[in-house]
Amino acid sequence: MLLESYAATDTGPVREHNEDSWGADVDAGLFVVADGMGGHAAGEVASRLAVETVTEIMLEEEDPDETRLLLAVDDPADRIRERLRYAMNQSSVRIRKAVESNPGQAGMGTTLVVLLVEGSEAHLAHVGDSRIYLFRDGQLQRLTRDHTVVQQEVDAGRLTPELARTVPHKNILTKSVGYHGPVDPDATTRGVQHGDVFVLCSDGLTDPLPDSDIQTLCAEKHPEDLAQALVDAALVGGTEDNVTVVVVVVSED
Repeated sequence: MLLESYAATDTGPVREHNEDSWGADVDAGLFVVADGMGGHAAGEVASRLAVETVTEIMLEEEDPDETRLLLAVDDPADRIRERLRYAMNQSSVRIRKAVESNPGQAGMGTTLVVLLVEGSEAHLAHVGDSRIYLFRDGQLQRLTRDHTVVQQEVDAGRLTPELARTVPHKNILTKSVGYHGPVDPDATTRGVQHGDVFVLCSDGLTDPLPDSDIQTLCAEKHPEDLAQALVDAALVGGTEDNVTVVVVVVSED
């Protein structure tokens, strides 16, 4: 499979700093989006540390020793998912160490979504409410589940997905990298095929835009223009947050 990647980010109309960070290495098939929190530029530090740490660990040739302790099977996909979990936890460790060195950054943390495409498989891991979508055959599928209090309410049947978009506490996280200490990311593996389009994004995109609007733009826009079109739509839609989108396109060799 061949990959192409396009990205766009914007501070948005309200925030003074862009606390989102992203990374894309097409040759390695590694793509990352992080949405920092903490204020006073601390969120920017947390998200940058997370992207740098995940990239560093995932691009190492050898699996870190710490990941081997939990591997009792020979499935390569299991090894990759364990490595993703290790990388995310190392990101959390580095963020907490940064806080120890600079107590003024106390409380900082970040969401984190990672996509690793190897051959005909895509490996995904996430913590928080940044998301990964797959657009395939004209349909948009959300591949991640938000780690938020509101999502728990939806899962329990106490809130509808429509009402969940309007409640004031919709962005309270139940998991994050750094702030919540050790993390247990959700990690999955799925097949990829020619024409797949993955969209990684911070919640600055999904707060103002329902999935139906994202699907429409995926269908209408050329992949080269999609990331910027999604960011522009979020700004027009009234987002109050930073907005970051990374688009990954899969094609045949």
